[in-house]
Amino acid sequence: MNENLKALQELIDVVAKLRNPNGGCPWDLEQTPQTLTPYIIEEAYETIDAIKSGDKNAIAEELGDLLLQVVLQAQIASEHGDFSLKEIAEGISQKLIRRHPHVFDSTSVLSVDEVRQNWEQIKAAEKGQSAQEQALLSTKLDKYTKKLPPLTAAMKISQKAAEAGFEWEDIDGVWEKFAEELDEFKQALAHETPQHQEAEFGDVLFSLVQLARWNNIDPAEALQGTNQRFIQRLKKMEAFADRPLNEYTLAELEALWQRAKKELFP
Repeated sequence: MNENLKALQELIDVVAKLRNPNGGCPWDLEQTPQTLTPYIIEEAYETIDAIKSGDKNAIAEELGDLLLQVVLQAQIASEHGDFSLKEIAEGISQKLIRRHPHVFDSTSVLSVDEVRQNWEQIKAAEKGQSAQEQALLSTKLDKYTKKLPPLTAAMKISQKAAEAGFEWEDIDGVWEKFAEELDEFKQALAHETPQHQEAEFGDVLFSLVQLARWNNIDPAEALQGTNQRFIQRLKKMEAFADRPLNEYTLAELEALWQRAKKELFP
């Protein structure tokens, strides 16, 4: 057996044993496709972080964690008679062959752009979309909600909508929209259901994305930077502290925070 296939089979066998009701792992046995979805997202982000770091060992490890999620989902599905890893692998192989006629058939292409165009046309045909449906702005924007994190998707949707004419005349209009959405969110918090509150909060975030776009700021990168700065300051606070942070008063924590902030960003 090919070494790669042998290693993959070992992983499949390990996961099957973890899911075995007779002697398997209680945690693994409790999992469902739905409870595992947060781990798919988590492992994908950790894989991206490892790739950015350039650490080959970390990349291999995180890709393994991501592969585990695929094998786990396949194992659970096979237990219910839905599908197996075989169907998953065969499905993606067939899709790649269909969408690369310039490699597996006689189609000729002259550029990468042509490859992309062919890919999208074949994809649309697979989904039964007409050329008319494919050309709709809503169809083009819908794909971002399926394949991108929400904040990044919001930026892409905003950009493409603006290109199609859904745009303010100046940034004052964007600020007015943000103020309007913020007021509506406050009203929802005071008088509306949790579902309505969530919807209004989403509108506030979307309006903030518009402000970011108008100022050439990547909202996802901006938030990531804030997350990292928060952790850096917290680490400094813990270095200054002589006891666990939860034993400090709020005023003492604020003092530690300001001290950490000053040292990191004088």
